[in-house]
Formats: sequence, structure tokens, C-alpha cells
Amino acid sequence: MQLDLDNLLDSLEEHMMKTEDALHGSFSAIRTGKASPALVENVMVEYYGTQTRLKELAGITAPEPRLLVIQPWDKSAVGAVEKAILASNIGITPMSDGITLKLPIPELSQERRTALAKQAKASAEEAKVALRNIRRDGNEAAKKSQKDGKMTEDELKKMLDDIQKLTDRYIAAIDKELAAKEKELMTV
Repeated sequence: MQLDLDNLLDSLEEHMMKTEDALHGSFSAIRTGKASPALVENVMVEYYGTQTRLKELAGITAPEPRLLVIQPWDKSAVGAVEKAILASNIGITPMSDGITLKLPIPELSQERRTALAKQAKASAEEAKVALRNIRRDGNEAAKKSQKDGKMTEDELKKMLDDIQKLTDRYIAAIDKELAAKEKELMTV
């Protein structure tokens, strides 16, 4: 990660935003008992010898709160899509009519809800580790520039303080998102 001193905080914040966005993506893939295209859109399908995202091969809709309908644009891909969904470990068995796939979203058991909450917690922890790594890189860049004479010791102290405040803000946001996801998962 290349950091220039003039835009250090902006650069760090940009990296932290990307980390937060990645967490959103991983949270949207954790099912909550409601049908959401995000649940399957990133499933990788073997299509003509290439791994391709499902959302690039098919239309994915949620016509009912507990049903997903996947309509591949190429009808010959239906079997490959069905196989990929079964292999994806999302816990849903697709029903095929040869043209479309229907995925009825079953009610989550308490055990499954707890497992999904653990998965969400693990994703949030990975995001926090990534934020701390970004903070570490920023701190090292600031210390190096102070050592090279590009900033005073007071400026370094303020910069390190600002980096910590930025990190704390993003960690608090991740904790808040995790709490909301856990609440959503545990609500029957």
C-alpha cells in the first residue's frame, strides 16, 4: 500500500471504506430467512470451462419473501447453475423445471441462526483485523516521514492520534453493523 504524506488520512480512510464495503458484501451473503438475490449472486458456476459469477449468467429475482427464482440466459446452463448452488453450501436445494431454478428459502432453525451469527462475527473480526493493518501501515508511514525530517514530533503525535480516531470510528461502525446483523439473524 503506497501512502503519500499529504493525503495520508484520506488514503487510509479510503482503504477503511473498502474494508467496510467488503463486510457489507459478506453480510449480504449470509441468509436471514428472507429471499435476497445477494444470497446467490456471487456463487461461482462452471460455464464453458470458466468460473463465472451467477449474476453474470442469469436473472435472479425474489417474487415472494421466501422464494428466489433464477433464470439462466442460456438454457443449457441450468444444470451447471443447479450443481453450483448445491456445492455452494448455502443450505438450499434448488428445484429445476429445465428453464428456471426455484429456491424455496426454508425457515431457519435456532441452531442454524446461531451458526450464521458466528459466521457474521467472524467476518466482522476479519474486517477489524484489516482495519488494524491499515492503521499500522499509516502509523509506519507517518513515523518514517518524521524520521526523514518531513514532519515535526508534534505533527507526528497529532497524525498518529488522527489515525487512531479514524480507526476507532470504523471499528465502531463495524460493531454496530454486526449487532444489527445478529439481531436480524436471531429474530424469528
